[in-house]
Amino acid sequence: MNGFLKWFFAFMSEMLKGYAEIVNGAVRGIKQIFDIKNYIEIFKEYSTDFGALGWILSILSIIIIIAIYVLIAVMIFMFIRKYIRFRHSLVSNEDLLEEIALLQRRVMKMAKEKDEIMAMKVAQMGGGTGTMTLPGAQTGADGEEGTEAAAAVAVGTVEDGVVQTVDYRFSKLIEVDNFYKSYTPPEYDNDIDLSGICDRFRNFACSRMHLFYELKTIRLFVAGMASTKLIILQGISGTGKTSLPYSFGKFLQVDTTIASVQPSWRDRTELFGYFNEFTKNFNETEVLKRIYSSGYNNDVNLILLDEMNIARVEYYFAEMLSILEMPNADEWELDIVPNAWSTDPVKLDKGKIRIPQNIWYVGTANNDDSTFAISDKVYDRAQPINLDAKGIPFDAPDTPPMNLGFDHLDRLFREAFDKYPISQENLKKIQQLDLWVIEKLRVAFGNRILKQMNFFVPVYVACGGEELDGIDYVLATKIFRKFESLNLAMLREELRELCTYMNKLFGKNKMNESIAYLERLQKLF
Repeated sequence: MNGFLKWFFAFMSEMLKGYAEIVNGAVRGIKQIFDIKNYIEIFKEYSTDFGALGWILSILSIIIIIAIYVLIAVMIFMFIRKYIRFRHSLVSNEDLLEEIALLQRRVMKMAKEKDEIMAMKVAQMGGGTGTMTLPGAQTGADGEEGTEAAAAVAVGTVEDGVVQTVDYRFSKLIEVDNFYKSYTPPEYDNDIDLSGICDRFRNFACSRMHLFYELKTIRLFVAGMASTKLIILQGISGTGKTSLPYSFGKFLQVDTTIASVQPSWRDRTELFGYFNEFTKNFNETEVLKRIYSSGYNNDVNLILLDEMNIARVEYYFAEMLSILEMPNADEWELDIVPNAWSTDPVKLDKGKIRIPQNIWYVGTANNDDSTFAISDKVYDRAQPINLDAKGIPFDAPDTPPMNLGFDHLDRLFREAFDKYPISQENLKKIQQLDLWVIEKLRVAFGNRILKQMNFFVPVYVACGGEELDGIDYVLATKIFRKFESLNLAMLREELRELCTYMNKLFGKNKMNESIAYLERLQKLF
């Protein structure tokens, strides 16, 4: 043991001597750098041989060296100062976080107290006579409440979970109820087919509104209505994205409700409104009014979300996206208010509004620096339609508007599903293409997209289009669009192979939309 201790002592001594030499060397080096007395002696020794140029250069050298040391000192000072400020900001941030946490705890405590007070009020309303005396009610000398108390009781009575009141909080929806009490529905044209709708609308837009659309664009729009309740019209400005749903509403004599999306939209209240606790009124929007009124009629109703991606679609439209995804349409309900008043609109069921089937949402989207990218979640649930060029003017006969009932349109859609289903041959080709894309690019065709394709393509054919053109359009806008999220710079060869494979699988010059899109991706990335 003694031998080990001697060795360990000698070993550590030698190691510590090395650290001491490092420290001593650093100290000696610093002393030598700043040994001004030695520098003066050296200068005196050699300055006797200086000429005029030598004196000038020596003075400049001394000034430059001093400036370098001053600069180093300033940089060290600034670094220390910034470090102190950084540490101070960290401490300040920690103090702020602690203060915020304290405020949050206080808010939670106040919210809990508020809930307890509301629970006491609810218990009071539900007990005894089932009434609640509001603040400010006066009592007479005989112990009975006066006229003000009687009015308060009338307002605060709760029966079967419904607040009995004489006040109205939905003024616009009540107007809708009153309007439809004496409403007479128009005579709908139940003889027209899908192809006739497309032709008549195109001629109407040309002759009455001086708007020019390709017949393919109208077919895509109508087929999109059959596949989903959300249609996205995208492309450059000035191609008729806004005017298409607007003119379609004029054609059906049911004006399209236009909601101009604002950059500040962050939640659903911007779209559907909200209940003002102070005024006890619901701030209704035109979108909410249109949804509510659609439950009364058999019209084809359109709501236009103009510039929909100037704010994040997932923020203000997320709840509607979830509702439209439900397979059972009877479950399409939107919570508006948490309770029911006796004076609420007729079709408001316990604070919920039913989303009717005869309403579509059409969004316009520009892709530039002022807008947000639309996420896959939204694209998967919608049918994008690209409008990349202005319509070419043409001559059309004067065509009046028409009345188209939703029941007839829905029946035409269902007849198209039965009459023009996608052929088994093309379904097999789509399956083969799916397997190829999965193997090469790791992207799969989702079940939702295939379901939409089975709705979109038959209606597109019924409107006068070709089956392969409809399949081509869905592949380009719903499947191949997902490639933009891949590292396309490394997949150019795979994209070329995909173009060749599609020509081989479907035939040359058959899938022009998809191949043109894939070739554009190769050039961009």
